[in-house]
Parts: sequence; structure tokens; C-alpha cells
Amino acid sequence: MLAVTRQVAAGVLAALLLITGVWASWGSAQHVVFPSGRERGEMTVARCAGGVCSGPFAPASPVAVRHARVTLDRSVGVVKGARIPVVLKPGSTSAVRAGGPGFLRAWVPLGGALVLASVVVAGGMRRRRLAWVTGGAGFALLTAAFVAVGL
Repeated sequence: MLAVTRQVAAGVLAALLLITGVWASWGSAQHVVFPSGRERGEMTVARCAGGVCSGPFAPASPVAVRHARVTLDRSVGVVKGARIPVVLKPGSTSAVRAGGPGFLRAWVPLGGALVLASVVVAGGMRRRRLAWVTGGAGFALLTAAFVAVGL
């Protein structure tokens, strides 16, 4: 009975970690995954300070308008003068990186959750193969995001 309880508790914890990872990722990912009807364009990085980069926004979609200044969370590979494809969050000048690198970067919290869940699956549920697959998927997502954004 104790072994079953341990496995159920570990399964619930692993599921909670994964749900939290999706929830944390979805705030940015929704703008990248479903960009239709949103303002899309390119941001030219003019300044980076305090973990945030800012610069002018040039529209690339019919619904987009030019903005003198939009902000983007700083990430690996952002340098002054770089032109980055972005999607603006509705009703704001806050941008989310678009394209393949933006897609991968948006799902980084899920990658971390997968790595953490693999430890719970291996230790609490004693499912080694599932833990390797889960951890490997998380590691692959984190590595792909780092490589794509760093290029």
C-alpha cells in the first residue's frame, strides 16, 4: 500500500510540474504559436539594460502599426543593432520574439519542468526509462532553444 501511495504522489507531483511548465510557457508561447491577428514585425535593438532591450518597431503585418519604442526581454544573442522578428502582445508595446528561435525560447520553462519531472519520475515512481525520455526531451528543448537564440 505504501509503494502505491508513493507512486501516486510522485505521479501527481510530476504532473503538477509539467502543468506548471506549460502554464509558465504559455504566457509568451501563445503569441508565437497563434500570431494571426496580432501585430508582427521587426524590432531593431537600440538599447539593452536591466534585462530588457528596447528599440523601434517596423510593422510586417497588415494590422501592425509603427512604434517608436517597444520592449523585449533580453536573451542570449541580443546585441545592439540586431533586427529581431517579434510579435507584440495585444494592447501593449511589449514584444515577444517570433520565428523558430522565439518558439523555442517561449517553451524554455516547459523544458526545465521536464528535467525536474524526470527526477521525480525516476526517484518516486521508479520508472527509469520514462525518466530518461522525459529528461532527454527537456534537455533537448533547452539545448535547441539556447542554440537557436544564440545564433
